[in-house]
Amino acid sequence: MARRPGTPRLLRELNDRAALDLLVEQGPLTRAQIGEHTGLSKVTASQLLSRLEERGLVAVVGEQAGGRGPNAALYAVVPSSAYVAGLEVGPDGVTAGVADITGRMVAKVTVDPNGSDDPVKTVHSAVVKACRSAKVAAGRLKAFVIGTPGVVDPRSGDVKFAFDLPSWHEGVLAALRTDLRRPVTIENDVNLAALAERAYGAARHADDFALMWFDRGMGLSVMLGGRLHRGRSGGAGEIGYLPVPGAPLPLGAARRPEDEGVTESTTWGIPALAGGYGSLVGADAVRALAHEHGIAEPTAVDCVRAAVADEERGGSFLDELAVRISYGVISVNVVLDPGLVVLSGQLGHAGGAPLAARIERAVGRLSPTRPTVAVTEVEGDPVLRGAVHAALERARDDVFSAPGED
Repeated sequence: MARRPGTPRLLRELNDRAALDLLVEQGPLTRAQIGEHTGLSKVTASQLLSRLEERGLVAVVGEQAGGRGPNAALYAVVPSSAYVAGLEVGPDGVTAGVADITGRMVAKVTVDPNGSDDPVKTVHSAVVKACRSAKVAAGRLKAFVIGTPGVVDPRSGDVKFAFDLPSWHEGVLAALRTDLRRPVTIENDVNLAALAERAYGAARHADDFALMWFDRGMGLSVMLGGRLHRGRSGGAGEIGYLPVPGAPLPLGAARRPEDEGVTESTTWGIPALAGGYGSLVGADAVRALAHEHGIAEPTAVDCVRAAVADEERGGSFLDELAVRISYGVISVNVVLDPGLVVLSGQLGHAGGAPLAARIERAVGRLSPTRPTVAVTEVEGDPVLRGAVHAALERARDDVFSAPGED
């Protein structure tokens, strides 16, 4: 039997979703404005708004004065129609943010694991505390997205390996879904930072770009054609292992399980502590380089900030650091030619425009093409914002999908 494209039900769903997305993006609108933006007639727009009001998804929030005749009602998405949670997991704790369906963050809490190595217990505690702070019942959360360092298997969705989170391993995702009784997604933290950058930052609406993360650790996320590139095994972006000039090779980093007769979870992604790109641009290496140049602050981020604040004193350090960082940028550029590279993480943010400009010049000297090197423009915690953003996309697909009859 032939399919019937464009059934009344499908058309209603498409129109409803278009209107809801429009209201989320642009805020309160009148019926006429919704019709103007979507191309719907006044009658169709009125029917659409009536349906959405009945479902509790939109409500009249005010009036807009016009010319002659009565004022036009302003419609907006009901914020409390659904909530989501985004979480960032690190070795020192879990930060959870709860947002309403419009994307407004209504609570943010950080939970110390207090010595517990049980991921489910720690996440559960963070979610409960965030919900209490937001005065939102946990049962009203429609989606959870959790950002973790390390490799996430793109097929199973489980954490494959996280060096400083050994308790996050295969099986954690199923346990979290059982405990939270809601859709849960685990994503690499740098990938989430890239999602936030595309939604709110320097890569806003860019289909192709690379984000380089310099913080406690380092990482890379690549967006191609508007989609994250994770790689076959989820290892795309482990740029710390990249062989570069001036650093010993990261020998042993790619050992396979069969090489030594041990399980994959104990060997995949063992970090190369003494070689590769990471040994040149990791926090310890950056701090040591700064000290060589007379910048003696206690942390790598503090050193970079001090150098940027006084370029006469710190310029030579920034020059050398930019050359080191450029090795990774060049490698990404000559293979993928993304056009835009964004520096993120605390260290990338601290370097700001002075470091970005130096990197761009260094890349231009050594690469056949010269990408724009920009600094993150995401406000607040980029990983958490990316997690909330991803959770909102999943929740809106669920909540905004209109049940109906043909």
